[in-house]
Amino acid sequence: MRIVTLGDLLLDVVARLEEPLVIGADRAATTHVGAGGQAANVAAWAASLGARARLVTKRGSDAAGELVARQLAGHGVEVSGPGGRRTGVVVSLALGGDRTMVSDRGSSPALAPEELDPEWFECDALHLSGYSLMREPIASAALRAAGLARAGGARVSVDPSAWTLVDERFRERLRELSPDLVLATEPERDAVGPLETEWIVKRGPEGVVAGGRAYAALPVDVVDATGAGDAFAAGYLVGGVELGLEAARRCCGRMGTMP
Repeated sequence: MRIVTLGDLLLDVVARLEEPLVIGADRAATTHVGAGGQAANVAAWAASLGARARLVTKRGSDAAGELVARQLAGHGVEVSGPGGRRTGVVVSLALGGDRTMVSDRGSSPALAPEELDPEWFECDALHLSGYSLMREPIASAALRAAGLARAGGARVSVDPSAWTLVDERFRERLRELSPDLVLATEPERDAVGPLETEWIVKRGPEGVVAGGRAYAALPVDVVDATGAGDAFAAGYLVGGVELGLEAARRCCGRMGTMP
């Protein structure tokens, strides 16, 4: 199976806290630094689960960009796309099973539709990060990518990414995209509103709802839940709900967002 993702390739900084932050004071943390970004995470997990995976992104040409591209290639992912000026950074603060993220997307949103090579989208499934629909020109690039992928018979899926960033322009683009599948948390589904599509609703430690049926999450001692939704998306695209839940379990049991 061939899976292509489109979105961000970023430097991911995860800090696992033992206690909540206190403004103006220090807290101890266990940290992890590596390649990240929602689309990159899905591609890495898909490759680890046996798919042929490609990430299409605009990559920073700085030292951080070289590092994250090399690391993603080490996971077996083909990285395609033009170079940019600066690599973005995501800082994720994890406490128990919860996480809070702050993001600087760097050059990734500057990916333009004319920079896409149709050959990059010869695949069985195209997965779009919701972040790719939030700004231009990458939003137009995502819509063109979907057209190229569908021309070859691929299904198109989307993860809305962050309910706090869903606005009317995002909804318009999502309706224009008309995805075959949307993988969303309950707040993201509610923020998107009515949409003719297949919904997979991610419910964190309560599991997922797919096809009108609830599936329980697999038991795990949570180390870091960051990226678990991306791992589930990859597993679902490769092998369905059961493989998605297993990938999410593996992700939660370790630091970092990639396998």
